[in-house]
Amino acid sequence: MIVHFDIDAFYAAVEVRDDPSLRGKPLAVAGSSRRAVVLTASYEARPFGVRSAIPLFRARVMCPELVVVPPNHQHYRAVSREVFAIFEDGAKAVEGLSLDEAFVDIGAAETDDVVAFAKNVRERVRSELGLTVSAGVARGKMTAKIASDSCKPDGLAVVPPGTEAVFLAPQPVGRLWGVGPKAQARLAQAGVTTIGEFAMLDDARLFALFGRTGKMLRELARGNDDRTVSADRDTVSVSTEETFEFDVREHGKLRDVLREQSVEIAERLRQHGVRGASVGVKLKGADFKITSRQTHLNEPTDDPEAIYSAAERCLQRAHADGVPIRLIGIRIGDLTEETTRQMSLL
Repeated sequence: MIVHFDIDAFYAAVEVRDDPSLRGKPLAVAGSSRRAVVLTASYEARPFGVRSAIPLFRARVMCPELVVVPPNHQHYRAVSREVFAIFEDGAKAVEGLSLDEAFVDIGAAETDDVVAFAKNVRERVRSELGLTVSAGVARGKMTAKIASDSCKPDGLAVVPPGTEAVFLAPQPVGRLWGVGPKAQARLAQAGVTTIGEFAMLDDARLFALFGRTGKMLRELARGNDDRTVSADRDTVSVSTEETFEFDVREHGKLRDVLREQSVEIAERLRQHGVRGASVGVKLKGADFKITSRQTHLNEPTDDPEAIYSAAERCLQRAHADGVPIRLIGIRIGDLTEETTRQMSLL
């Protein structure tokens, strides 16, 4: 039995906690540019249709009374560390999925023990940090995740062993891991709209719809999920992006943004205690076409100048001056925890 914890409307909840005058108001955390999107919406804003990832201008139309607060990612990361410290107290393994959610295994076989742990964590996060956490307790990861989603906000849902298939059956098939919008459309054409209906598909239809992954998805739909909670989820890359309020054509302006992003990436690498050996640049044009280029370094680095130098070379290959650019991003991968630098012979 494991627990999936999810902090309710995390960014918005932190803002309300820190500024009680925001309590009870429809709130969105978002940037201020013309192309900003909603990062998180409070539960008061959601009845109006305001959700994360929708354009801010659309959210304002949906909810004219919407209060918009700029994000403070550094503060959110600090609060997340405080919450995760509570998750880890008494846990055998904690597998973080993002700043606001994690799987936790306490090594207990009895459901009552795991439920008691979940209740204690929820109470501590509320009393010590002023936030609410929803939790799902189940035998498998996917079921625990769906359970916590089903009881938000500020709920606790328990799926006793042996009842997974019954719990999952009426859930929309889109909640099944690995089934995205396109797959949902194919399944709808086949008359499959719930997880229970998916679990009843025969081998031939599964293969026609999903190929070799079909049987694995069917096992998940039936509640058979033996994946363990792993505390060894390594950061495989660090990236950042910026969407411009107005399209940028000048190569020099793009270089200026890359330099700022290189400094940000370097700071985040140092926070993780890692260096990276590959640098990539991503561009999205005004026509939404994405172009990316990548280069490999002679040795891993967390130096902003080295990152910028590599990124600038990628930019030279990816962008022709005068081509309007909507978004630019930088990514560093091939991360290592090496603390010493090997000097190049060249």
